[in-house]
Amino acid sequence: MTHPLVVAALKTLILCLGAVITYYSYKAYRRTEARALGALALGFGIVTMGAFLAGALDTLGPVDRQLAFVVESAFTAVGFAAIFYALFVDTRE
Repeated sequence: MTHPLVVAALKTLILCLGAVITYYSYKAYRRTEARALGALALGFGIVTMGAFLAGALDTLGPVDRQLAFVVESAFTAVGFAAIFYALFVDTRE
C-alpha cells in the first residue's frame, strides 16, 4: 500500500510544476497570440486541474478512491486532447 504522504507530496509536485508550465504557456500565448500556444496552455491547465481535483477528492472528500482516479483520468484525457490539438493547429493565420 502506498503511503498517503508520498501521494500528497507527488500531487503537490504535479500541481506546482503544472501551474508553472501553464503560466508560462499562457504568457507565451498572450505575447504571440498564437492559437497553438493558447491550446497548449489550456491543455496543461486541464491536466493540472485534474491532478489537483483528484488529490482533493481522495484526501478531503468522502468519495471512493476509484472515483478520484476516474476524475483524474477524465481531466488528463481532455487535457491531452487539447495538447494534441495544439500540435496540429494551423499557425499561419
